[in-house]
Amino acid sequence: MFDLKAHLKALVETHAPSGHEGPIREVIRAAWQGLTDRLEQDKLGSLIGIKEAENPLDPPRRVMLAAHMDEIGLMVRDVIDGFVAVHRISGVDHRLMLAQPVIVHGRRPLPGVVASVPPHLLSAEARKKYPHFNDLLIDVGLPAAEVAELVRIGDLITPDAPLLELNGQRVASKAMDDRACVAAVTVCLEALKGMRHRWDVYAAATVQEETGLYGAATAAYHIRPDIAIALDVTFAPQPGVDGDDTAEMNGGPAVGIGANFHPRLVEKIKETAKTYEIKIQDDILPAASGTDAWAIQVALAGIPTALLSVPIRNMHSPVETVDLRDIERTGRLLAFFIAGLDENFLKALAWDEIKNGAG
Repeated sequence: MFDLKAHLKALVETHAPSGHEGPIREVIRAAWQGLTDRLEQDKLGSLIGIKEAENPLDPPRRVMLAAHMDEIGLMVRDVIDGFVAVHRISGVDHRLMLAQPVIVHGRRPLPGVVASVPPHLLSAEARKKYPHFNDLLIDVGLPAAEVAELVRIGDLITPDAPLLELNGQRVASKAMDDRACVAAVTVCLEALKGMRHRWDVYAAATVQEETGLYGAATAAYHIRPDIAIALDVTFAPQPGVDGDDTAEMNGGPAVGIGANFHPRLVEKIKETAKTYEIKIQDDILPAASGTDAWAIQVALAGIPTALLSVPIRNMHSPVETVDLRDIERTGRLLAFFIAGLDENFLKALAWDEIKNGAG
């Protein structure tokens, strides 16, 4: 029986920042091996699991699911007297790094902590400010000569944040953005084992989303899908976060509404959720969504695209928090949507059909 929590734990505890996705790609490859008919890898490194239709249409139709597998991270900028200076690869918030446990991926993995000057030794003015990234140093507890031998400029650094089980169905860790959605794609593929579908499914774990949506762009050209659904995380309510920009945890996936998303595709997703009594909520994104959907929509000659988002607290931190029920609902919704695609759906998306009130 599929264990979502165990699968998610394996995903988030793997260390693979943007541009260095090799380790997480192999974890996903192992998980998707028995759920797909074949696996491909594009030239940028995105992993694509293909599940073929049992009774394919003529011509065949392709639906792309895209969830990025990279995570935010750091890189060694310098080694100074046995301490490791850092440089941000993408997305890391310097306010959260002080005193955090990390792993420096040198010649061997080195556990370390982000060092801090004791407040007793700071000026009154310095105590009011967060240190700049250039002031952060990591202590791995070794003599300076040994650190110099084991650590080189350009080595990766990631938070050391194992999955933490909170109360109820909620868990916290690094890299929930976006491996919670990779897990949702796995849930979808598991559910499709017991369903019939006439469209071919291309599940993509994309690379380098955090540095510019690059993996989604190249994967879309590799797959050449007829439609696509991107999956990412969105802000859940918490103190200091505007409620108008949030989606409730345990409220189901948030469905993107805005210029980035095809209205008929959104309508079909909502109809599916209603039919199968799956909780969903709206995510109003008037312009750029900042997700893989933004790159996929304008690939090739244009691809009808939608976005499903899992609510998350503490985004871009080592304690990103999600509700397992939202991941489960997202995967089930995808599976039922795919099972409901027929030979007429693509025609219903055509802009001339929409203009004439058809579809």
